[in-house]
Amino acid sequence: MPALAKAMITLYQYGNSVCAQKVRLTLCEKGLPFETRNVDLFRAEQYNPEYLKLNPKGLVPTLVHDGAPVIESTLICEYLEDVYPAPRLVPVEPLERARMRLWSKAVDEGLHEGVTEISFSAMFRQAMQEMSEQQRQTRFRNVGDPRRRDRFMSTYAQGIESPYVTWAVAAFEKAFSNLEQSLASGGDWILQSGYSLADINLTPYVARLDYLTLLDLFADGRPATRAWWERVQARPAFTDAISGPLTPEEVERMRHFGGLVRERVAAIRDDCLRRQRESTVT
Repeated sequence: MPALAKAMITLYQYGNSVCAQKVRLTLCEKGLPFETRNVDLFRAEQYNPEYLKLNPKGLVPTLVHDGAPVIESTLICEYLEDVYPAPRLVPVEPLERARMRLWSKAVDEGLHEGVTEISFSAMFRQAMQEMSEQQRQTRFRNVGDPRRRDRFMSTYAQGIESPYVTWAVAAFEKAFSNLEQSLASGGDWILQSGYSLADINLTPYVARLDYLTLLDLFADGRPATRAWWERVQARPAFTDAISGPLTPEEVERMRHFGGLVRERVAAIRDDCLRRQRESTVT
């Protein structure tokens, strides 16, 4: 990971956060030097008063550039494009830019919540179960956003059987269907104009499914998607931003807990496809 002792760019992050990975990908693709400050989500460091001054939402990541904080990962990536336009990661042509932002919207409005619910039900729920009741209630209170709290509490109580997990699987199925269609013309990347923030925004979410051993449930039978994923992993920035920072323990933990829910996720996906076929016939 590029870093300088006196970097103009500081990234406040949690290493295995998909949103932080998205920003690191952008920084690495642009070859920008940056330093990191770890915010331990499991110790609730995102709610420390000093961090909340930078990010009032209490979320990661936060980018600090020349002393000014920028929040929201999608906006951070576009900010970096505006400030450091080379190499270009946003298309010049307005219609292509709109298409790129449709992918950003799909990630922010569907896949982000989706990967959170799947990851939580697979891995983080156990950590919550091992907390004291007081610690759990503190975590619930600190969520802040009522919609996020409802999802959080549902997935904690019901695990993989939470309806939010079903919606997550449906969101991923739709995204992979759209991805295969976008790549069907034979291009290497999501947009015809080349590698862009559309690919960057999607990459950490596909990577998380891969580490959870769930990717093949959505990618099998989609050869263009498989080929795209191979190209993504071959980029040096993928190693620098995603696979490299992960510890062997983190990788093994994701594989272990993903394997525990794999059969159920496959069944939920099959049911989603069945319902889709039935609604089409009707």
